[in-house]
Amino acid sequence: MAVTWADLREWVLALPGGQEAYVENWGDWTLRCGAKMFVVGRPDASTCTVKASKEDQAELIGAAPDVYSAAPYVGRFGWVKVELAAADPEELRQVVVEAWRRTAPKKLLKEYDSAQGQGDQG
Repeated sequence: MAVTWADLREWVLALPGGQEAYVENWGDWTLRCGAKMFVVGRPDASTCTVKASKEDQAELIGAAPDVYSAAPYVGRFGWVKVELAAADPEELRQVVVEAWRRTAPKKLLKEYDSAQGQGDQG
């Protein structure tokens, strides 16, 4: 089953502080925590771009080069381009949650981890 923008949006809006915002200059939608974006895409697109560390980017591309590649423009910072039709939904959900974790304030991370029963991880 292919992942859709609606799936990504649902995952992010379920996270503390998760928001969606349209960037008119780009013609793209962004998924954010506050003002900081961590997913960029469009409802009708077959790809999206997700924030990752350089290490995670290398690992994702190495493990699934048909799904992940360095994102145009921001790949040098670790962002990955994701082929939504080829992505495993649960794996991509985890990649999105990790992108949110890189972006969210520590207070939200604490609240999220506490709600997940993970205690203090931040």
